[in-house]
Amino acid sequence: MNAHLVWDWNGTLFHDMDAVIGATNASFAELGLPPITLDRYRELYCVPVPRFYERLLGRLPSDVEWEVMDATFHRHYWALAEACGLAEGALELLAARRTAGLTQSLCSLAPHERLLPMITSHGIGEHFVRVDGRTGPSTAGKAEQMARHLAALATLDGVDTGRVVVIGDALDDAAAAAHVGAYAVLYTGGSGSRRTLESAGVPVVDTLAHAVELAAEIAS
Repeated sequence: MNAHLVWDWNGTLFHDMDAVIGATNASFAELGLPPITLDRYRELYCVPVPRFYERLLGRLPSDVEWEVMDATFHRHYWALAEACGLAEGALELLAARRTAGLTQSLCSLAPHERLLPMITSHGIGEHFVRVDGRTGPSTAGKAEQMARHLAALATLDGVDTGRVVVIGDALDDAAAAAHVGAYAVLYTGGSGSRRTLESAGVPVVDTLAHAVELAAEIAS
C-alpha cells in the first residue's frame, strides 16, 4: 500500500490568497480598520478565525462585529475567487497520482456546497476518492472534520489510513493531522509564513511537488 494524501483546498491546491486578502481588507473597512498586508496576514493567521481577528484587534470581536466581518468577507471572497486558479503544478500532480493508481482525497474548511462545484469547474473532481467540505459553522477548526474524513476513508477499498499524509498551508492542517495520528507537510504558498509553519515541527516546503515527494518518503 502507498501513502494516501489528504489535500487541503484554500491556499494549497487553490491559489486564492489575492482573494483572501482582498476580502479580509473589505471586512476590515466595514469596521474602520486599516488594511492588512499579505506578510502580516501570514504571520498572524490562525483558526478559529475569531482568534485571528483577536490578534489583529487586541481583543475578540463582538458578536455584532463578527457577523459583519464574516458576512462581508464571504461576500467579497466568493466574487474575487472566480478569478483565482489552481496552485502551480497542482493539476499535473493530482492527475499523475491518479494515473499511477495512488489514492488522494480532499478535506477543506470551505463550505461543502461551494467546494464541490469549484473542484468540478477546475477539472479535478475525478482525482479524489472522497471530498469533504465544511458543513458546520465558519468558526470551526479542522480536527474533528479530519477525524470524520478518515473514518469515511477507512470504509473504502485501497486506502491505507495508517499511511495518511495531510498536505496543507496552515498550522491547523498540522494539528488536524496530529489529531488523527497522520503525518503532515505544510506548504508556504498559502496562509502561513515559513516561520509560523515551522513552529508545527513538521516538514515545510515551497512547492506542492516537493510536498508530494516528502509525503512519499515520510509515509514509506
